[in-house]
Amino acid sequence: MADIYEIIREIRKEVAMNTDSTLEYSAEEFDNKLLEQIEAACFSRDLTKSFNVSEIKYIVDTIFNQMRRHDVIEPLIKDRSITEIMINGPKQVFIEKNGMIFETDITFESKERLEDLIQNMVARVNRSVNEAEPIVDARLEDGSRVNIVLPPIALNGPLVTIRKFPDKPMSMEHLIRYKSISIEVAQFLDKLVKAKYNVFICGGTGSGKTSFLNALSSLIPQDERIVTIEDSAELQLLSIRNIARLETRNANTEGKGEITMKTLIKTSLRMRPERIIVGEVRGEEALDMLQAMNTGHDGSMSTGHANSTRDMLSRLETMVLMAAPLPLEAIKKQIASALDIIIFLSRLRDHTRRVLEITEVAGYKDGEILLNPIYVFEETGQDEHGIIEGHLRRTENPLINKSKAKQRGIELE
Repeated sequence: MADIYEIIREIRKEVAMNTDSTLEYSAEEFDNKLLEQIEAACFSRDLTKSFNVSEIKYIVDTIFNQMRRHDVIEPLIKDRSITEIMINGPKQVFIEKNGMIFETDITFESKERLEDLIQNMVARVNRSVNEAEPIVDARLEDGSRVNIVLPPIALNGPLVTIRKFPDKPMSMEHLIRYKSISIEVAQFLDKLVKAKYNVFICGGTGSGKTSFLNALSSLIPQDERIVTIEDSAELQLLSIRNIARLETRNANTEGKGEITMKTLIKTSLRMRPERIIVGEVRGEEALDMLQAMNTGHDGSMSTGHANSTRDMLSRLETMVLMAAPLPLEAIKKQIASALDIIIFLSRLRDHTRRVLEITEVAGYKDGEILLNPIYVFEETGQDEHGIIEGHLRRTENPLINKSKAKQRGIELE
């Protein structure tokens, strides 16, 4: 393969020198023109004497992917069955497929090729990453989320983690088919969304929070105005016509120009939103999100990392304290007043993603936020393939806060 890599380097260099990128081509026309030049360069070398047809195709595809796509990982990005791509330096690429992690035999030609790919990725979304600012979040054209960490922070070379999302946004029908929820639960959530209950989705890494938020958002009536706020735009709210999408921005090399989640939430309040959807709260923006929910923007939604429903409340308290040194009692009252429903997701030992709990935030009393579990996951066993069997069991607890549903003429239960 060493000869192939040498040929690839030579042809890429020749084509790059002969390609005029200043001409007014559309992206598709430029791709076709580039492909023609690569094939012509291969033909002029008469590669059939040294390589077979599949190897020549590999040379053409590799050069094209290096110049216009995502280098050696382009086939992985196109493979819709792969949900995560993990690059640990130029010589080690892992993938997640069907919930399992595998090491691939894919390697980059050099560390420089991986660094070129990284710079192309971040440049397409107007972001930058370098030794001075070695960590960045970005996204690909298809909406996939990208996290990049460079040396000297990354000790084994540039680290790239790509979280891929389905071509079509997750819907309630998908969640039912994957047995994450039942038809009964889907109907209950549909009523909650239409009744404008504030919903918070929590869970661990890879538990499906963004996908579930997409599914919930698809239940929003189409005539409402929605503002979405995200670090890296991932939400796919195709059913909403009147939507304003906002994305944070990192500071430039001079340390200026940063637009934070906190700033965007404040800005969104002046954009006449009926609902605000915050992709994920991680810090002091939690206070602004809660205040937005408490000031007439019913039906708002957000997500956060946590290991349980109760743990999410504790994390929110900590986040609010990062924004302002408020008394803990005032913070708890704010949370209890803002949130109506918390949905807890988890990735189980069989790698399936399930809703484990749907809980009502029932108010504040004696120094504690009151929780009222409505649905709780009950495991009943596992099948011959090791897949966990179970269902969301309706508890005997009645829903306490029915005022929002009554205002909109919706019968929840």
